[in-house]
Amino acid sequence: MKLRVLWVGKSREAWVKEAVADYGGRIRRYLPLELCEVRDEKGALAEEMRRRECERLEKQVPPGATLVLMDERGDQLDSPGLAGFIGKQRDAAVGDMVFAIGGAYGFSEEFRRRGRLLSLSRMTFTHQMVRVFLLEQIYRACTILNNEPYHH
Repeated sequence: MKLRVLWVGKSREAWVKEAVADYGGRIRRYLPLELCEVRDEKGALAEEMRRRECERLEKQVPPGATLVLMDERGDQLDSPGLAGFIGKQRDAAVGDMVFAIGGAYGFSEEFRRRGRLLSLSRMTFTHQMVRVFLLEQIYRACTILNNEPYHH
């Protein structure tokens, strides 16, 4: 299974870039991983920004991929639950699994209907932080699936 993590906008803070590189490297020990940024939209109404950003995200989703959208209104899983979800996709021989983080105004309703909605928390985090938190949780899931001690 190949894993792809998409997000809207550039990683701006040095600490975010460092953490993304660190967790990306850790995940690659377990799964092929591709990280992809798509351009954020500026100067339009929120609905139009969502639509345009989601069109860009859609172009990065391979046909037949399992799509997971990170959304504050999504289901919440604990870390073993996320590991189980990823493990089931892997064991079902899913070719591509894509996690997407939307822009400042989230996802369009049309795009939301395409994937499973997951939430990291009911709290609000910056989109920069969500990148790091998601990658850390994916890494944690990989260690759980491999019975390694990181998660205890």
